[in-house]
Amino acid sequence: MYVFDTNAIIYYLQDDPDAVPVLENIFSQDSPLYISTITEAELFGFSSLTEKEIERIDAILATLSIIPLDSHLARIAGFIRRTHHLKIPDSIIAATTLFTNPVLVTRNVRDFKKIRELKTLQI
Repeated sequence: MYVFDTNAIIYYLQDDPDAVPVLENIFSQDSPLYISTITEAELFGFSSLTEKEIERIDAILATLSIIPLDSHLARIAGFIRRTHHLKIPDSIIAATTLFTNPVLVTRNVRDFKKIRELKTLQI
């Protein structure tokens, strides 16, 4: 099981040579794949998105389970923010990962390593 950080999806969409093989390997497994709603918001938040990029994002999101931010996850994210001093989006992604108990796929391992219970896979 995996949760994708926003940057993992962005690097995949940009055909990054380090990210693509790792993510394609993950996509080929029969394993649950998740993102947080904050990742969905971040992906669609770029002002210069083209229609083609929106279609590619939609196609990838159709293969993932999107975990909504509810009160329970918000409290976990708040605790992470308070104790590990992460930004709110990263705190929400970390909370989503801890809630679903998979591995977080990210290029931003340094910040997330502060959370000992969180398993990460660097791309």
